[in-house]
Amino acid sequence: MKIQIINGPNLNLLGKREPGIYGSMSFDKYLLQLQAKYPDVEIDYYQSNVEGLLIDKMQETGDECDGIVLNAGAYTHTSIALQDCIRSLKCPVIEVHISNVHQREEYRHHSMISAACKGVICGFGLDSYRLAIEAILATMK
Repeated sequence: MKIQIINGPNLNLLGKREPGIYGSMSFDKYLLQLQAKYPDVEIDYYQSNVEGLLIDKMQETGDECDGIVLNAGAYTHTSIALQDCIRSLKCPVIEVHISNVHQREEYRHHSMISAACKGVICGFGLDSYRLAIEAILATMK
């Protein structure tokens, strides 16, 4: 079992950026917790601030993994290119957000990628990633 986690722009700043919204833990530390919780699952992680590199990574891994957990950051609200990429993949993609985007600014209320994703999880802090992994594992049963 292999799951690819992909984080978009500014998520490399987790633990430093707006801790009141995103928490104080870095994603690298959280990733270690996820990997310990799911020792039988290969969980790979990739982050980029560049939209095209996110697409490249999804195309590279989308046929070889069992699912992708995607936090596209601000590209969620703007990228038809990410939507098109997600639609081309064989594996399920779960859209995640650390904060509840529906409690935030109006422009964050619409996702350009949700319609192409298997599901959406938001508002549970970093635990949103664990919930997405659980959803992928449940689809594999």
